[in-house]
Amino acid sequence: MSTRTAVVVGNPKPASRTLSAALHLHRELVGREPDLVVDVATLGAGLVDWTDAAIDGLVSEVGRADLVVFACPTYKATYTGLLKLFLDRFAAGQLSGVAVPLMLGGGPAHALAPEHGLVPLLSHLGGVVPGSALYVLDKEHDDPAAYADWLARSRPVVEKLLRPS
Repeated sequence: MSTRTAVVVGNPKPASRTLSAALHLHRELVGREPDLVVDVATLGAGLVDWTDAAIDGLVSEVGRADLVVFACPTYKATYTGLLKLFLDRFAAGQLSGVAVPLMLGGGPAHALAPEHGLVPLLSHLGGVVPGSALYVLDKEHDDPAAYADWLARSRPVVEKLLRPS
């Protein structure tokens, strides 16, 4: 059985550092590129059109993925409104796999933002969050050392969750 994976990025800037960080984390977790990348900033007006079939299709694909890295910058100590717009399209329980929350921020003062905001939301949507969320400083987004401790703790959990039963 093949593992389907995705990356969802809620940074208002397309092709952002957040996207780079999410792709790095994904590669470290599963050793390959994701099957699906949703850079929410590129979705346009369809994001606020609840009848948009293309957005509904993306939501369905993400919902069925075995692993999804959800990433965004920290705005006002929480996830972005753009990511919220995308996640508002999901029904409770619609995520069926492992959900990895990643947030980037300017300083350590908001390091708990992903735990307080993204973890409960992703859990409500059905995602299984492997341990704690990951918070990375913007200035360290491209430094593998910024991910190392979290990966050492969480990679074995993710691998176990993704193992066929």
